Parts: sequence; C-alpha cells; structure tokens
Amino acid sequence: MIELPEAYVLANQLNQAFLGKTIVSAAANTSPHSFAWYSGDPALYNEKLAGKKITGTAAYGGRPEMYADDMVISFSDGVRALRLTAEEKRPDKHQLLLEFDDGSALCCTVQMYGGMMAFPNEPNNDFYYNVAKEKPSPFSEAFDMAYFDGLFEGIKTSLSVKALLATEQRIPGLGNGVLQDILFNARIHPKRKAQSLSDDERDVLYNAVVSTLKEMRDGGGRDTERDLFGKPGGYNTILSNKTVAYPCRVCGSGLKREAYMGGNIYYCPGCQKI
Repeated sequence: MIELPEAYVLANQLNQAFLGKTIVSAAANTSPHSFAWYSGDPALYNEKLAGKKITGTAAYGGRPEMYADDMVISFSDGVRALRLTAEEKRPDKHQLLLEFDDGSALCCTVQMYGGMMAFPNEPNNDFYYNVAKEKPSPFSEAFDMAYFDGLFEGIKTSLSVKALLATEQRIPGLGNGVLQDILFNARIHPKRKAQSLSDDERDVLYNAVVSTLKEMRDGGGRDTERDLFGKPGGYNTILSNKTVAYPCRVCGSGLKREAYMGGNIYYCPGCQKI
C-alpha cells in the first residue's frame, strides 16, 4: 500500500520518467475492479487526458500525483504503478494505462482497493485529498513537537497509540504499514493507551515518527512495496510479514503478529511491553 515514504519515492520517479512527455492515450477501467475508484466516468479519461503534457509531480500524505497541463492525476492506497518501456508488453489487465509520445507507458493496477483520480487542477471537495494537502507532513518543519502534542488534545482515554497515529487522518499517509517500525523504534506497544504516555515517551514517539519515516523515504521506500520500476524499496523493515518469523534484532525475543483494529500489528514483546 502507498504510504508516506512510497508516495514521495513514486512522485520523484514519476517526475524522472515522464516529465515533459505528452499523453497520447488514456484507458481507464478496461479491467473493471469493484474497489477501483475514479473521478467521474472512467470512460472519459481519454478525453480528459490525451494531448496533455506532464509538467510536474508532487506527493501529499500517501498520494503521489502528476500534473498534466491543467489536470491532476492522483494515485492512492493500493494502486500499483509501473513504468513500461516502448518494448515491454502491456499487461492484459489493468485499471489505468497511459501511453506517452516516446512509446513509454504508465500502467496502474489495483490490489485490494485504490484510486486513480483525474480532475482539473482547482479546488475540489475530496476530503481525503484536501486534508492531505492541508496538514503538515512529518517531512516538513511545520510538523514540530508542538503540533504533535496537539494530536493528543481531547482524545478518549481508550484510544490506543495505533489508533492515534494511523486513523482519522491525523497524520495523512501514516498508515498501518509504516506504523510498525515507528512504534518499535519508540519501544511502544501498539495497544498502549495514548494518554498513558509520559512527556518523555511522547518526545521519543515524535522523534521516532520523524526519523523512521525519513529513513524509509531516503531508502527508497519499504522492502514490502515496489517502486515505479518494479523494484522493492531499499528500506529493510524491522516488523513486517517479511520478518515476523525471525527473532527480534535487539533482544532476541520472538516477534508477534496479531489481528487488531481491522488489520495486523507486529511487535516485540520484549522491547515493546504493554
């Protein structure tokens, strides 16, 4: 799933691969998927995008996007974006295929669910898109300790640290995937009640959020995800489905995986005591 680090990596790679190139054709929803989302009628994507030149890219929260003249092409969640050369065969099934004037292509498929939006570059009413643009990114100076402390104001005593960080768009793009290593680095159990954290623990958690996400971004994304060129990210996850069978790298305890809040959590019972 695209989360903060992968969004920034993909935005940079999209810029590298397609800047200055013109979309020759756009095919959307040729392989219908129940949980593939579009802006309006996908049958109109060719009319919207053909002839548009890529002028830049950006990332907001967990959403990388391209600017095609007056249009925005925005990707979210479970979209798998792959750059294809002129010589490479196009997959038989895809949810969005953009062909460019140099023969290259951008092929997007949806795993569980995901959005491939195309809309005019002007204000819109997409809540998730707008909140991702409005809230400060952990990669920015505006995401400081004072801002982080504000996330704790008015929360319920029952709210867990996982729920605080990874729900309600409090930190857009910080999802369940990147959360695991953040909490390991902070030595905080994901089920710990957020209000039980001391001031020192909040400081540690804040620093873990910022430093872990930057390490993931600078490493080219997590090794559980693939980039625009089909390669796994260069950041080796500490806690994920790739590591759960091995002992903790710090204390040697057996790592745990549990279902919690509609997804899996990974933790070390030795390092992250509840």
